Amino acid sequence: MTVVGPFGASVRDPALEADVQAGLRAVETGLIEATKSDVPFITETAQHLVRAGGKRFRPLLLLLAAQFGDPYAPGVVPSAVVVELTHLATLYHDDIMDEAQVRRGVPSANARWSNSVAVLTGDFLFSRASTIVADLGPEAVRIQAEAFERLVTGQIQETAGPQEGEDPIAHHLEVIAGKTGSLIAVAGRMGAMTAGASESVVDTLAQYGERIGIAFQLADDVLDIASEGQESGKTPGTDLKEGVATLPVLRLREMVARGGSAGDRELLDLLAGDLSDDARHAEALARLRAHPALERARQDALSFATQARQTLEPLPDIPARAALAELCDAVADRTA
Repeated sequence: MTVVGPFGASVRDPALEADVQAGLRAVETGLIEATKSDVPFITETAQHLVRAGGKRFRPLLLLLAAQFGDPYAPGVVPSAVVVELTHLATLYHDDIMDEAQVRRGVPSANARWSNSVAVLTGDFLFSRASTIVADLGPEAVRIQAEAFERLVTGQIQETAGPQEGEDPIAHHLEVIAGKTGSLIAVAGRMGAMTAGASESVVDTLAQYGERIGIAFQLADDVLDIASEGQESGKTPGTDLKEGVATLPVLRLREMVARGGSAGDRELLDLLAGDLSDDARHAEALARLRAHPALERARQDALSFATQARQTLEPLPDIPARAALAELCDAVADRTA
């Protein structure tokens, strides 16, 4: 048996598998403990998404990073709890902004209760993460604070959109680096740091985390268009219907701006229109699937996955490095 991680990646070494399984169980226990309150209603709302499950990608990556030092060091599991709590808190807030009705197969907190309850629950989770990270020392507090700043900055940049004269694709990549890459980078950094790894290893795993995080999100951009089923965790073409300009659409706009064909411009006009009509939405989705812009976006995702894999090269050749490399392969497989 192997530990199956996010998007089908697995940990194949038996000793490493045992360590990771034990670590993930400890993280799950820590998440339940961290989301308890003296007020029963807060416990219910705070544990809503914890109990709904999830990939636990960030804790998994953190536990693998800890293998480059002492994986049993006392700060490893608490740091994984901090990273996952922070991620969960952002989901509560994201669902409000997106007016989402479902998250991880259950009603979103804003749909089940209200926007006010959801935003305050997210704040509660942030506060619990801060309490735990305070026990890990000032460097951990600084890392967490800087990541939080990048998360918020990325969200604001996404909301505001690119500024006049700014390259929309560069803006999109910067948003993803802030919203997704920054916290996954923290998972790599905190895992190695709390395990006592060398500074160079810590920096390498932080860089890896950011790059694999960007690759994963770009793969989601591709899957929103390319998937026939539910690989992306949502109905194909959801971003199109909501008017969200993900990378395939941005690549199409780039082609049109550089001349493009009449068909390119016609497709762009279709995408800019009202896609709430099922027939128009289906036509837009089918045409974008067949367009070279989708393949260009796929290559962008593969490029970041390749960069992430290359980042691992200076690290010691241990089973954890192979497991981290397999995450890169898994991202590539998602775009195929």
